[in-house]
Parts: sequence; C-alpha cells; structure tokens
Amino acid sequence: MSSSPSVITCKAAVAWGAGQPLVIEEVEVSPPQPQEIRIKVVATSLCGSDVAAWESQPIFPRIFGHEAAGIVESVGEGVTEFKEGDHVLTLFVGECKRCRHCTSNKSNMCRTLGLERSGLMHSDRKTRFSIRGNPVYHYCAVSSFSEYTVVHSGCAAKVSPKAPLEKICILSCGVAAGLGAAWNVADVSKGSNVAIFGLGTVGLSVAQGAKLRGASQVIGVDINPEKGEKAAKDFGVDMYLNPKDYDEPIHEVIKRITDGGADYSFECAGDTRATTTALQSCCDGWGLTVTLGVPKAKPEITAHYGLLLTGRTLRGSMYGGWKPKSDIPSLVDKYMNKEIRVDEFVTHNLQLEDINKAFELMREGKCLRCVLHMPR
Repeated sequence: MSSSPSVITCKAAVAWGAGQPLVIEEVEVSPPQPQEIRIKVVATSLCGSDVAAWESQPIFPRIFGHEAAGIVESVGEGVTEFKEGDHVLTLFVGECKRCRHCTSNKSNMCRTLGLERSGLMHSDRKTRFSIRGNPVYHYCAVSSFSEYTVVHSGCAAKVSPKAPLEKICILSCGVAAGLGAAWNVADVSKGSNVAIFGLGTVGLSVAQGAKLRGASQVIGVDINPEKGEKAAKDFGVDMYLNPKDYDEPIHEVIKRITDGGADYSFECAGDTRATTTALQSCCDGWGLTVTLGVPKAKPEITAHYGLLLTGRTLRGSMYGGWKPKSDIPSLVDKYMNKEIRVDEFVTHNLQLEDINKAFELMREGKCLRCVLHMPR
C-alpha cells in the first residue's frame, strides 16, 4: 500500500440501550491494527441472537450484527492472507489454527478467537468504533450493522468473488449452524426419523441438512403456523406439528408417530424448555438431542436423569461444528453448485436505515432472514 489506512467516518446503526430503537449515527472506524482487516460491508442479515442480545445484555452503546459479507478495504500489519478487494464472510467465532482446539479434530472452539462477549476486540481489548471520541462497543467481534467494520483476520473467510454477497451473508451464521448440526454434530443417518423444535432459519437448515443425508421423516414443531407452511413447501419438512393443536404433550405425539421416539431431535428455538421436550421426544437406546438455540431467559436445562440413563444423549452445537475459517467457504461452493438452498431463507430485503423494521419483523416471527443492504 502507498499509505497507511486512516480513520473512516461512516453510517452505522447504534443501539443506545436495551430494547431501544437503533439510531443511524455517524461513527468513526479506526484503521485495522496488527492481524486485523477493515471490511466494507455490502450486506448483513439480522439473526435472532442479535435481537436477544439487544433485548437483554447491558453493554451499550453498541453496534450489533454478525452475519455479513463484504469487501476488504484495508489490512493491518502482519496480514498476508487477505488483500484489498478480497470478498469475505465475517465469522463470529474465529480460528487461529494454532491453539489446542484448533489443532484438534474434536472441537471448533478456538481459545484465542472464541465467542467474544465483552464488546471488545480480541487482540487489545479495545474498540474500533467511536462517536465524538467516545467508544462504541462491538458485538461478537464483528459488528456488521455499519458501513465499515474491523475484524481480526482469523474472524473472516475469503470467498469466491462470483458469489452474490447479498445471499451468502446468511451462511456466516444461521444456515451454516443448522446444516452443521445435522451433518457434523448429529451425523444424521439415512432412513432416520428427525424432530426439529423451532422452524426459523436454523431449524429449517437442520431440516435441509437432514433431508440431504437421507432422513426418511422430518417432523417440524413450531407454534407459528406460517412457519409450518413454509417448512413443508421449501425445506422438505414432512410433518408439521403445532403444540397448541394437541391436548397431550407434544413429545408424546412424536413418540407415537415415530414408534417410540425420534432418532435425532434438535432444539432450535432458543428455549431450554424445548431442549427438555426434545430430549423427551428421542427414543431410548440411541436417541440424540442437539441443542443449538440461544435462550433469552432461564439458561439452565432441567431433565429427569432417567432420560439419560436409558441411553439418550444430549449434545451442544456451536456454529454447527464447523471450523469456521477452514470450512465455511466450502458451503459457499456448495451454494454456487446448487447443492444447498440459501436464497429461500431471505424473506425480506431492506436498507440499513430501515433496520428497526427488520428487528420488528424478527420479533414478530414474520421473517426468516432480513438482509440489510448498505448504501452504495
């Protein structure tokens, strides 16, 4: 580069308090520090965990957003794998490729660039955003509800420049999490019965993944009838169940339908009560329940020990078990080769300035993914 990157002033949607409408503000974005890159965000989508954190977490002012695709604007000292102009996906869990977890085939929980909860950058525990000299905090070390953002180079994945950024942005979280839960964590087998609790983007991605693995019956559970209709039409859910339509517990209904319980069940609703129900819906002996929703309240899981004593297994899933930097680009390739569905998850397209409408749609259960487009 002919000169060092300087501070950029741009627009960002800033949250000033829990549950308060976001405000489009002029923010200053610092240059990337060593091992960091600054990205011009092209498209970013709203995820349920953004909404949950906005409603409940105490760190403000803050820029949310973690599902994003963009173009590298500048690179910090020591960055060799990215250059200006590269197309990238952001990663809310990074991969240093050196720590105990990164070098193990049993984990994707990087010890250096793991889930960041304090609103700061991994490297120096500072922010890269400010308004009139006052810090604005990050979310998951990504903060994509901004025209520009800075991330650690280990928290981005280079992708094909031919891939449409406004579509593949949702592969940086929700769709990848669901597909990976079915493929990597559960390893769904051909001919199996699968029950999915919560038919949002993550749950429907589990359904897609299970069908691609040859599951013979996929049962979707959700209290929103509109989601049930879309699940059957676009994502191969064979049977939709609304717990409100039954006088008996829904796990009893599933056990009756599946002759004793599902082979696999997935909790994708962000409700620990649903985790218990999913575990109850599994069969004795080999039933596996995977929980991957982010609960808004009551994080503790309650279950009778007998459910585990009789052979059921409960597993957690972060990012679908993918090693993000190494594996997520392969999902982009699968999308480009028409091996997986992505476009169908995008139910709304809005401009950044309409971000509060996106939050409203998500809270009301009226969208799967709302993609926010940045000003050109």
